[in-house]
Amino acid sequence: MVIIVFFILHWYASFFLQSFFYHRYTAHRHFTMSRATEKFFYIASFIVHGSSYMSPFTYGVLHRLHHMYTDVEGDPHSPAFHPGFWQTMWQTRNSYHGIYTGKTMVDEKLRKDLPQWPVFDKIAHNWIIRVLWIGLYILFYSSFATAWWQYLLLPFTIIMCTLQGTMINWWAHKYGYVNYPMDNTSKNILPVDFLFIGDAYHNNHHKFPGRAKNAHRWFEIDPIYHVTCLLNKLHIVKWKSQPSN
Repeated sequence: MVIIVFFILHWYASFFLQSFFYHRYTAHRHFTMSRATEKFFYIASFIVHGSSYMSPFTYGVLHRLHHMYTDVEGDPHSPAFHPGFWQTMWQTRNSYHGIYTGKTMVDEKLRKDLPQWPVFDKIAHNWIIRVLWIGLYILFYSSFATAWWQYLLLPFTIIMCTLQGTMINWWAHKYGYVNYPMDNTSKNILPVDFLFIGDAYHNNHHKFPGRAKNAHRWFEIDPIYHVTCLLNKLHIVKWKSQPSN
């Protein structure tokens, strides 16, 4: 039971930070936050994502590339070129690594307004730290697993952040429904997004990437948007412009 509860909490905490901090703040700048708050979310992302921690700066560049070259040459993770799920994940990893290490040159406009904390990333992004995280996960599972099948969740815990990102970028370009016909394959994965808490509406997002709210139809719900509205009221973040509902 402990493992199941942990996995569910890890899933939603991990995806919240990937969507709220990496996607909506870092890549799209739907809202602003203070430097202190930004550093808080850096640390929170490291603690929650653990062995699958990503550099927010590199994620931001990668995601902006995806919007610039959706489904055409230059897209860092499109099923149009890498139809298999694990192929897409590996290509995303290679694209990410090239940007992080500086081997892949990117236009300066893609780097604009992206948060950077090189000293922190040098520690959090180190392979030794990743191995230590994996060791902690193994210790946790060995301490609390009550059935053999619970260990099947361990690999997904280790790659949680990467897994979730690939699920969105692969699944949402292959399966789902479309609100806005476009010249790319973006789709809305789920009519009611209980898995990705608002980011499953990928077609909506590709049509209006600058819009803070991904849910556009009456049955679509974007919990992260509403959490952000609350954080705005608490003066933790600030909308760049008042979003329309």
